[in-house]
Amino acid sequence: MKDLTRGSVGGHVLQLAGFIALTTTFQTLYFLADLYFVGTLGKEAVAGVSLSGNLAFLVLALTQALGVGATSLIAQALGRKEREQAELVFNQALALATLTGLGFGLLAFAGRGAYCRWLAADAVTAVRGIEYLAWFVPALALQFPLVALGAALRGMGDMKIPTAIQVASVLLNLGLAPTLIFGWVSGRPLGVAGAALASLIAIAAGGVAFVAYFRREQSPFRFRARDWVPRPSLWGDMLRIGLPAGGEFALISVYMVLVYDITRHFGTPAQAGFGIGVRLMQALFLPAVAIAFATAPVAGQNFGARLGARVRQSFRVAAAMSVAVMLVFTVLCHIAPAAMVRVFSRDEAVVAFGSEYLRIVSWNFVASGLVLVTSSVFQGMGHTLPALASSALRLLFFALPAYTLSHRPGFEMRHVWYLSVASVALQVCVNLWLLHREFDRKLSFPALPESPQAIAPT
Repeated sequence: MKDLTRGSVGGHVLQLAGFIALTTTFQTLYFLADLYFVGTLGKEAVAGVSLSGNLAFLVLALTQALGVGATSLIAQALGRKEREQAELVFNQALALATLTGLGFGLLAFAGRGAYCRWLAADAVTAVRGIEYLAWFVPALALQFPLVALGAALRGMGDMKIPTAIQVASVLLNLGLAPTLIFGWVSGRPLGVAGAALASLIAIAAGGVAFVAYFRREQSPFRFRARDWVPRPSLWGDMLRIGLPAGGEFALISVYMVLVYDITRHFGTPAQAGFGIGVRLMQALFLPAVAIAFATAPVAGQNFGARLGARVRQSFRVAAAMSVAVMLVFTVLCHIAPAAMVRVFSRDEAVVAFGSEYLRIVSWNFVASGLVLVTSSVFQGMGHTLPALASSALRLLFFALPAYTLSHRPGFEMRHVWYLSVASVALQVCVNLWLLHREFDRKLSFPALPESPQAIAPT
């Protein structure tokens, strides 16, 4: 475990973000390579696989509801030098995540057909989506316990070996995807189902490696069966912090469903172009996500240790890093959006739709990076309702006008993209104001006596 209450705040954020960024870099390569291979199967395959993005955001929302609360409580307990309490939170989070993942998997697998037929622009796209989700839903279900394990590691500032495990699993996925899609070894190409099966195998392998990592003799936390018995009060504490954070991603999922519902009236090329644009945008956002994920444990441990100045500094450092990174990607999306989309599809209608999406929404990249950082600081402080409130305001500002515009004569999808930019600008202003208010309310601490316990150095 690493004591994040001592030393350079910027150094801690940068170091943790570096490990997380290494993982996200390989994830970016996988996302883009997977999209490239699927793109060779046609625009219906791209559109069908893209339908899984909504479920992926829903899983992200649910796992954030579990993981954020665990990270915050573990980081704060370690900041107070209460290691046994941190280990209890770890085991309770794993139990809750496993049960939730099982329930999600059963429901999503049973409803995948109706879901794809509802949102797909045509029957072929729906079939490709169903084929993909048959294997991708189990992969999503496995994400739940993995997020719980990762949340514990983030809370204690331990990212070296876990990063290596995640990179190895991404490389495995990267190798398996084309092999299974095109049947290079077996001679039986699986198409889009092969891409999903590759994800399932890689995630399962990563899970086995994570379990082995925690079962080491020198592991700071142990799996303890007696601590898996549900403790409703502790689950309530985790969900009180995590549900608002998860709600933010749930609102993004609602946004995605709304956009897919609107784009299906523009045909398969529009859905494929939007799907490619969203994948590219997610890939470009990964460095900002790494910075934000690194900020939560730094802010959390220092908040638990009652070091208000260091909590403020963690925000300032992370915000500056995020702005610098997202400015670069904003320029890239204005210089070469069509070239990026054309890598994954040669259909000119798909390229035109996807490049217009990237060029317009890139205006909110800097604001989105700041939203991620402010939300992570709220998570570290254990108060995530303000971030949820601003996300709900953004969706309300976006959803009603978007549906109204979509039913007016002369409507074009770029009207929705401009509306999205305006809604994110509103959200970042609200987030910054709420964070400033939270700092004034909660960062004036009385002095605390020294604890006899200490966190072991890395």
